[in-house]
Amino acid sequence: MIVLGVDPGLADTGWGVVEFDGQHYRPVSFGTVKTSSSESQQKRIYTIAEDLGTIAMKYSADVVSMEDIFFTKNITSAIPVAKVIGAAIYKFSTMSLPVHLYSPLDVKMAVTGMGRAEKIQVQEMVKVLLHLKEIPRPDHAADALADCICYCTHNALKVTIRS
Repeated sequence: MIVLGVDPGLADTGWGVVEFDGQHYRPVSFGTVKTSSSESQQKRIYTIAEDLGTIAMKYSADVVSMEDIFFTKNITSAIPVAKVIGAAIYKFSTMSLPVHLYSPLDVKMAVTGMGRAEKIQVQEMVKVLLHLKEIPRPDHAADALADCICYCTHNALKVTIRS
């Protein structure tokens, strides 16, 4: 199974692709979709959704795992991220790709076993679980790979049974 992980953001949206056979992870690729603040918000959101669709097609993704909106005290930054999530879900829906949303706590728990893990702990475990030589950069790409691992962790039994 090919999992596309997405860490949504307006300036930088992280993406990662992981192949999972029910027991083993194989990192395929990762990166970010960057947009410029000089463009309209509409154009930026459109670009992110289109680029994510292209990435999903390029790597023949079977499923998408995306980090859901995390609302802190700054609603101003949360709203554009929510718009990116909505546009991405719409794009993947037009491609008949199932999308699974996970809270940051769920992702941390799946990757490290601790829901309150620090960002560096999550990144280090992504490196270990995917047998990478170093922590993936930029941070948004590492977060997207963590989203992949989260989906696989939650669905490992289902994958094993189907295989």
